[in-house]
Amino acid sequence: MKSGRVFATAVAFCMVAAVTAAVVGHPRAADAATDGQWLRGAGASFPAPLYQRWIDVYQKAHPQVSLSYDSVGSGEGVSRFITGSVDFGATDATLSDSDAAKVANGVVVVPATAGMVVLAYNLPGLNAELKLPRDVYADIFAGKIKRWDDPRLQAANPGVTLPRRTIAVVARLDSSGTTYAFTRHLDTISSAWGSSGLRYGTLVPWPGGTMLVRGNEGVSARIKISEGSIGYVEYGFARRLDLPVAALQNKAGTFVLPSEVSGQTALSEAATGSAGDMRKAVVDPAGNTAYPIVTYSWLLLYGKYANPAKAAAIRDFVGWGLSDGQRYASELGYIALPESVSARGSEALAGIR
Repeated sequence: MKSGRVFATAVAFCMVAAVTAAVVGHPRAADAATDGQWLRGAGASFPAPLYQRWIDVYQKAHPQVSLSYDSVGSGEGVSRFITGSVDFGATDATLSDSDAAKVANGVVVVPATAGMVVLAYNLPGLNAELKLPRDVYADIFAGKIKRWDDPRLQAANPGVTLPRRTIAVVARLDSSGTTYAFTRHLDTISSAWGSSGLRYGTLVPWPGGTMLVRGNEGVSARIKISEGSIGYVEYGFARRLDLPVAALQNKAGTFVLPSEVSGQTALSEAATGSAGDMRKAVVDPAGNTAYPIVTYSWLLLYGKYANPAKAAAIRDFVGWGLSDGQRYASELGYIALPESVSARGSEALAGIR
């Protein structure tokens, strides 16, 4: 694999990636070094650009370790982890007890990063900040608000001229942890969402007419080329394609734009607990300045590896990601883990053998 195919570059400059899964890894990943360790991972597209950066930086300092990561979505990542076809999985949806029970070698779940799910849109000529109340953005994705000039949208944006055109909703086709985080939030804040039959999960039966594409990279690319569209993506993907994002109303009633500060405020609610409780999610943060839709992204590791050297390599790589690797989060649009969370993750790594 040549460096030109690096995932993050493909997201930013190649629209054909909109409908395909990206594969990220070091050029040596396809030809595992016989004198070192080859670590293979797969899963969520949400953290893929960050994991690619980790791989690039870590391998320069540890050339004896080859790493690869397939950005295939959380659902597929969990499936590959359960079947043992990878050395680590990645998901943005909390691993269920039933899935964890299927892994004979045990599971260690470690939050690796965190991010914000944003509502990116494409409305040419709209130069003002778009504000979306909680009930409004829930009803847009439930198919109940169908036009940009709907009175409820107009009321939330006084003085802003919204176009007389149909809202084109873009959502995920594949089993997605981003979908899980977004729809779980909608199910929490809107009684109408649940009554519509949509509920929440990694796969959702979106209303007819919704444009469905694979991956965060696919959703952001489709929004970029589709006037009148709106969709949910991880903040970093929207930022790399220079997509405008809406200010969302949080639990306290404040309209908040995504930022490192507003994301960190939201995460502070989940920064307590023990090393044995690493799957805690943030569904609807209460802080006045908290961004309302945030999620951890987890790495799934085995409690026991057949090869002691591989276990040691996994512990070292993930431990590096939880410490030195966090410095790359904000520049790529992610939220660095609170120190208490990364410390609990490092503690959990000690149980891998």
